[in-house]
Amino acid sequence: MNKSAMNTAAGTGVEVKPQNKSPRHRARELVMQGIYQWRVSGTDAADIQQHMEGEKNLGNYDKAMFSRLLRGVLAQHVTLEELLVAHLDRPLDDLSPVEYAVLLLAVYELSQQLDVPYKVVINEAVEIAKTFGGTDGYKYVNGVLDKLAPKLRAVEFAHNRKQ
Repeated sequence: MNKSAMNTAAGTGVEVKPQNKSPRHRARELVMQGIYQWRVSGTDAADIQQHMEGEKNLGNYDKAMFSRLLRGVLAQHVTLEELLVAHLDRPLDDLSPVEYAVLLLAVYELSQQLDVPYKVVINEAVEIAKTFGGTDGYKYVNGVLDKLAPKLRAVEFAHNRKQ
């Protein structure tokens, strides 16, 4: 097996170099891939988690964070989609699977992971979209999250604007 094939992201066919990434960033990448897999195949969270944890060469990632985010996003996907839809310029079904997965993960973190600053959530989402998405997908992700963050993190957003 060649080195390129060994570093291919689980289930996506996208080559990823896991070194030099924080365990939390790597966990988010894997969650995005899990959401992608769920969206495309309909596989449930437990099967996706089991499959990904069985993969080799995923790099150093925060396993507890991976599990918490993947299960949380998939359990609350309907609510997350409702929050997201109001800020899209196109139907949800017209998003690429990568944009959909990145946005769903970011909306979950913005609404449920209040210990993570909204700027970190947006930056992580943009970086993941740059790695896995289409040419300008990261710009779209950034634009949507810039509109959504003030609504989901009103207190934090207002506090940061005052400084």
